[in-house]
Amino acid sequence: MSIRSSFKFQVSSLKLKAAPGAFSTSNSKPQTSNFKLRNSHGISLVELIVFIVVVSVAVAGVLAAITVSTRSSADPMIQKQALAIAEAFLEEVQLQPFTYCDPDDANAATALSAVVNPPTDCATTVETLVSEGEDRYNVTTPFDNVNDYDGFDSTAAPAGIRNINGDLISGLESYRVILAVAGQPLSGVGDDANGRPQSLLITVTVTGPGNTTVTLHGYRLRYAPNALP
Repeated sequence: MSIRSSFKFQVSSLKLKAAPGAFSTSNSKPQTSNFKLRNSHGISLVELIVFIVVVSVAVAGVLAAITVSTRSSADPMIQKQALAIAEAFLEEVQLQPFTYCDPDDANAATALSAVVNPPTDCATTVETLVSEGEDRYNVTTPFDNVNDYDGFDSTAAPAGIRNINGDLISGLESYRVILAVAGQPLSGVGDDANGRPQSLLITVTVTGPGNTTVTLHGYRLRYAPNALP
């Protein structure tokens, strides 16, 4: 009994001493809090205001550029409509005959050159860059040659954009079509022996709302001088 009592007494009386330099939990305090606060303070009010001013100026400049561009450019739909009108008229003119003689001439289908010299050439009328009293909408004497379209203006009576039958196309009242046809020598294609052009330059100009202007050019060669409409 005395041995056990002595052992218990020695254990209970044992005092542990911390090793020199050991970390003491009773007096320790977190040392990282101040470091975190010093490095995570964010941005100041002045910096925020400067950022807002810079971004505002940049956005205002971009919006101003877009506004100017929008004002100076035509409405895409108006531009497309004007282009469609020009393409339709250019195709119509290019599909017309380009003959030695006026298609109404008796020898138009057999003439050998653009000169009045029956019976081998034109009987009475050589085709020229003027309309021989013909009209695009006239059922009796309509345009029947490429040259007839020179000087056509959709504002002349009957005014308006009309189809080949003379029917007015609604919604196109603000558009205007002007046609011009002129001799235009090309590489290897000049005037014939009588000084008449064998190649023509067709110019179609369409104007519309908002100062919209579309101009198309096309060529027509006299590859079939006896082909009649």
